[in-house]
Parts: sequence; C-alpha cells; structure tokens
Amino acid sequence: MLPRQNDQDIVRKQERYKEEDFKKIIRSMGLKITDQRLLIINCLHDSEAKSGERHVTAQELFEKVSKKDSNIGFATVYRFLRDLANKGFVTEVRMGGQSSRYELTTKEHHDHLTCTKCGKICEFENKKIEKLQVQVAEYFGFVLTNHILELYGICPSCQAKGE
Repeated sequence: MLPRQNDQDIVRKQERYKEEDFKKIIRSMGLKITDQRLLIINCLHDSEAKSGERHVTAQELFEKVSKKDSNIGFATVYRFLRDLANKGFVTEVRMGGQSSRYELTTKEHHDHLTCTKCGKICEFENKKIEKLQVQVAEYFGFVLTNHILELYGICPSCQAKGE
C-alpha cells in the first residue's frame, strides 16, 4: 500500500509558452508556419491556461478554434494534433472506447488517473512508483528511456452519485 502523498510531493506546474516557442515547434516538425497552425496550438495552450483543463478532445479543441476562425475544419485541427502527438509535442491520453484527450507535453513528467465514468483526469507524480518502474525495467534487462502510466478507476464524485 502506498502512503498518502504530502501536498509538497504533488507536482503540477502550469507552463507558459510564447508564440516564438510555437513557431519553433512547427519549424522543428518540418512544417510551414501558418496562421491556422499557430491558432490551433494557441487554443490548445490557452484552454490549459484559462480553464485549467489540460486534457481536451480533438472535438473540444476544434470548437475552440472554430470560435476564432470558422474557416478551419475539423480535419485540419485533427491532422495537426496527430502530427504534434507523433512528434511528442502533445501527449495523447487514451481511455478505452472514449475519445482520446490531448495536452501539450510538459517538461515535467507526470502520470494520469482517469475516471472511467465521467472522464475526469487527475495528474500525479509519485516518487515510489517512479522508482518501482525503474526497478521493473532493470529486472527485465531494460534501460528505461520513457514511460506513460495511466490508471483507471471511478472518481469520488461518481462514487458519491452511485455510478
């Protein structure tokens, strides 16, 4: 059984990017910097900063983008989001048969705990779990280079509703 984390053990940093950072990302992908691409990545970043909702579906991102420019189609948003994910600039959180959720990849590592009823995603980092993952990798002769840990369960709110 894992001990309860102290508040100082829970890591959640709000990273702020500038437009120049987004231009560097787009250039590094070998793509032309366009107003559409900048708007998409800005909307993804702004949704995190303003609402605190770090994990959005492609549809939610499209809705944010289309409020600012109705000429940008869903396919454009989705394709660029997939390109960002494939290059590691965006992290995709998958959850069974539900829509994938996306967040800008942070510099600080974190794992996810997702409610299978409402889709709420909690981010956490636990030093003991991180150490155990390295031990498991070493046991099998691996040198751990990266990992994604996604845990699934039912959040307190859904438990209270009896769901």
